[in-house]
Amino acid sequence: GILIMESSRMIQIQAELTERAIELLKLPEDSNPLVLDVGCGSGLSGEVLSEHGYQWVGVDISRSMLSVAVDAERKGDVLEWDIGCGLPFKPASFDAVISISAIQWLCNADFSGAVPHKRLSAFFSSLYHSLQRGGKAVLQWYPENSKQMEMVTGVATRCGFTGGLLVDFPNSTKAKKYYLVLFTGGGVQALPQALGTENSTRSQAQVDRSGRSYHDRSGPGNKRGPSHRDWVKHKKDRARAQVRRNCNTSNKFCVLDELFTELVC
Repeated sequence: GILIMESSRMIQIQAELTERAIELLKLPEDSNPLVLDVGCGSGLSGEVLSEHGYQWVGVDISRSMLSVAVDAERKGDVLEWDIGCGLPFKPASFDAVISISAIQWLCNADFSGAVPHKRLSAFFSSLYHSLQRGGKAVLQWYPENSKQMEMVTGVATRCGFTGGLLVDFPNSTKAKKYYLVLFTGGGVQALPQALGTENSTRSQAQVDRSGRSYHDRSGPGNKRGPSHRDWVKHKKDRARAQVRRNCNTSNKFCVLDELFTELVC
């Protein structure tokens, strides 16, 4: 009984975070957007996207979680992929991007050769190119500290994004939630209003393309290292196999077949 209640609670939290991310995207009501779900897991966020009538593609590193999504017959297409190697999609493939509780894992050096700054750069650079101009990404995450927040926002903006960090309920330890709201349209756009605050400047930190926050400065970035062609070829071959394996066969065509491109990590 406890496990069922915990699972139901987690599903509820995931749905609430996804609803908030969709609210922050502010997609036009008459649009028919294609949305990328980064770190889609078992497809819980994708299910919320489907309820809103949005077509979506999910990417996640966990094969077991993706298998749950496929078995549950979620409406989106899913791909097994390590986002720290960059996203393997053609330029301007997506109208919008959401991510729930995923990008903080890019900050961990939890395996040999993992360099957080390089993995973040590969992810945000490919994310920027995967979005339509004028597109928006809303990435909910759990930063460990202010240094990590500065590193992530700094890398994102040096890859071309504008926007910044939005914090809902900044004065509540339990309800506080962090959203990285990113724009591709150029210039400095105003962030949406955070929840649980009355025009509090502490709840929002906008950044310009230099990667500097209006409240903080982030450190200098490092350039990405050289690619390893054999390793990249292996990753592409595996991804193509996953495309064929995970495509939702109820669709008239597989969205991933049209979006997939060559990747140099």
